[in-house]
Amino acid sequence: MPSPFKHQDQWRKYPFKRQLKRKTRRIAFMLIAAVFAAGINYYNTHFRHPEDQSRAQTASLANPVNQQVLQKIRAAANNPNAQFWLTIQGEVIKLLKDDRQGSQHQKFIIKLAPDIKLLVAHNIDLAKRIPVRIGDKLSIRGRYEWNNRGGMIHWTHHDPKGKIQGGWIRQDGKNYQ
Repeated sequence: MPSPFKHQDQWRKYPFKRQLKRKTRRIAFMLIAAVFAAGINYYNTHFRHPEDQSRAQTASLANPVNQQVLQKIRAAANNPNAQFWLTIQGEVIKLLKDDRQGSQHQKFIIKLAPDIKLLVAHNIDLAKRIPVRIGDKLSIRGRYEWNNRGGMIHWTHHDPKGKIQGGWIRQDGKNYQ
């Protein structure tokens, strides 16, 4: 049977081409896998359902109120520059009129402990209104900021720019974000 190669040393180049094709396929596969993994990561950080995102946080809410958070809030009462993210549970004790100037906010006061009451300002331009009543138990993730009446919680909604995780309010197993 005649050789398919015209010259004697041409057969030596053929295995190199086969190896080059294998390497190219491996690189292409690795790039596709990397793009796929990046897509999954992007989806999980930007489009995942709030209940899935807060599953780990729900486990930490097994106790009615996290004692470390209460201590942090008590310490922040004397610090006008205090700002931090927190996840808490509390009872609605007072409903306030909505703030209609600028971004509209639904406002109410929650009681975390006998000595700690906080104002909650929930942005209803970015999230749904919460059907709260006095006595309702809520789980809240938001940003605490000092004020002269003990503090307030805001950012109880998603971040419209997608830069931070944002917050939420959970009432009877339903998330408002």
